[in-house]
Amino acid sequence: MQRRSARGMTLITAITMTLSIPCAASGQDVEWPVYAADQAGTKYLPLDQINADNVDGLGIVWRQPVIPDVIRNGETTRGPVGSQTTPLMADGRLYFSTGLGTIAALDPTTGEVLWNTGPRDGIRVRQTRGIAYWSNDTQQRVIATLGPRLVSLDARDGQYDTAFGDEGEVDLRSGLLRPFPDFYWNAAPIVVRDVIIIGSYVEDITTNQLIANKESPRGDVRGFDIRTGEHIWTFHTIPRENEFGVETWGIDPVDDRASWEYSGNTNMWAHPTGDEELGIVYLPLSTPTNDYYGGHRPGDNLFAESLVAIEAQTGERLWHFQAIHHGVWDYDFASSAVLMDITVGGRKIRAVAQPSKQAFVYVFDRSTGEPVWPIEERPVAPSNVPGERLSPTQPFPTKPPPFELQGVTVDDLIDFTPELRAEAIELIDQYIWGPIFTPPVVLDPSPSGKKGTIFSPGTAGGASWSGAGVDPESGTLYVPSTYSQNVVALVPSEHPRANVRLVREKYTALPGPQGLPMFKPPYGRLTAIDLNEGEISWQVANGDGPQDHPAIRHLDLPKLGQGGRASVLVTKSLVFLGEGSNTGVASRQQWWNGPGGKMFRAYDKATGKVVWEIELPGGTSGAPMTYMVEGRQYIVATVGWNDMASELIALALPNHD
Repeated sequence: MQRRSARGMTLITAITMTLSIPCAASGQDVEWPVYAADQAGTKYLPLDQINADNVDGLGIVWRQPVIPDVIRNGETTRGPVGSQTTPLMADGRLYFSTGLGTIAALDPTTGEVLWNTGPRDGIRVRQTRGIAYWSNDTQQRVIATLGPRLVSLDARDGQYDTAFGDEGEVDLRSGLLRPFPDFYWNAAPIVVRDVIIIGSYVEDITTNQLIANKESPRGDVRGFDIRTGEHIWTFHTIPRENEFGVETWGIDPVDDRASWEYSGNTNMWAHPTGDEELGIVYLPLSTPTNDYYGGHRPGDNLFAESLVAIEAQTGERLWHFQAIHHGVWDYDFASSAVLMDITVGGRKIRAVAQPSKQAFVYVFDRSTGEPVWPIEERPVAPSNVPGERLSPTQPFPTKPPPFELQGVTVDDLIDFTPELRAEAIELIDQYIWGPIFTPPVVLDPSPSGKKGTIFSPGTAGGASWSGAGVDPESGTLYVPSTYSQNVVALVPSEHPRANVRLVREKYTALPGPQGLPMFKPPYGRLTAIDLNEGEISWQVANGDGPQDHPAIRHLDLPKLGQGGRASVLVTKSLVFLGEGSNTGVASRQQWWNGPGGKMFRAYDKATGKVVWEIELPGGTSGAPMTYMVEGRQYIVATVGWNDMASELIALALPNHD
């Protein structure tokens, strides 16, 4: 894969992770041309101009709202408060999805808008997390989804590429097996072997107030030609008749139909990653309809909650691994798989590591799908929900160890003081709880009935969309996570047009004593995992957490960890990590003074020691990235808070030129 800069520096990066990036000299550029840095999803650049010796000089050098004033054209809508966008840096520019759903190019040294392109019909669409960039000897293209359309733009001026699709765009609603008028995808496309790979965002909230429809849109993944926009292939995430895996979708005993015919979702929330040399793309897939009740879809339900490796140019399945059989915990793969080379027992392995909400990292040979360490099928609890037939076993990796506590035991309850401990024991008795994979229950409304099942980790993780990063030189995976729980209870749907027998009545954070979490800290952490050994190298709490709560502020406690969602950025010697915003998924958790935080830190990669921190205007709501322009390294992150519209914030060392 070639990375070309506008100022003549060409970096050759083999997808096998044998990175060799020369030390940047004055006038040179180092790019970030793919969401998460590269096709492998490493979130890594070996830049070291900003290092432990000088990082304390890092400061804000420019700010740009995610709806820049110059693109508003009379639009007065407030910008999103929890934007998850991450820009690319290529061809001497930053490219990003704006809060108006347009695509803009910025000057990477000032944040000034160079061009801006919106949907041709003028209809406002939603912002996405990221976009893609592609170039050859004569063309430079920005690839993006604008609502239901896939577009190809000239990276120099933002003009539509008229050779692509219908005058520069492809309607992604066309050719689907099931109508999807509100098609949208939040993640970033990837381009592997000149094929654009696209997933979909399928709403999965089913409550007793909403229409619960088991025939929701399907989450099939598609490939399109980078030059023409031609649809090349579709990978059916729910197999069709005579396709591999269709036998894992049983017949619903109520309406006597094969469940593959009507089941939906099983979509790809996260961005895929890929290996250009092998020509393989790795798809992290989600739960089928609906998240918490599967009585109408008997069987293991491939390819739900699976990592699927497909051939980039044909969409053919090469191998797969299903992490959850017949899922009812909403433990979809919300984050991307990460590719790296490791050495295990003297054997070099091209590996792929998939972090999960349930706090496992599943590690495979990315060519063959063979687990690097054994993954065991272990018995789990059955369900007592009418019509529900769970798998008797679930996969448990033997290495690496879980990076968060799993399940619930009394020993895990908060014990800062005897009073808090006693209150926690009294509170937990109101719920069903047990090991990981304890199933949901039907709500018992009687005064003595249980309020639901505690999921731990909660359905927000563990790891979530923020995923992980890796140092490909050492084979160390860096996983940010939160220790979250939530309560789920099932009830019959009250909606007159619902056709799902049971839906979620509750999805609430687990209330703890006096507003504190129910369980011991840390509530947010950063974990370094040596993938050569399959062991945790170190873990540290990320942030202060509820240290200043009145019940514990006198105890002089260490850092307890913030519960926000945040992504890592990995450089030559440092790992950068914020605390996450206080909006979105994280806000569903109950935390003293909110789930996220405004601090942004640099950790020593080898030890986890904090070497620097700064308070930003908001919490990091998007994944940070880095690049170098004219010999100066920049770090850019999107920040947001519930009282401010999101902004891109650029940090750099003082310019002494």
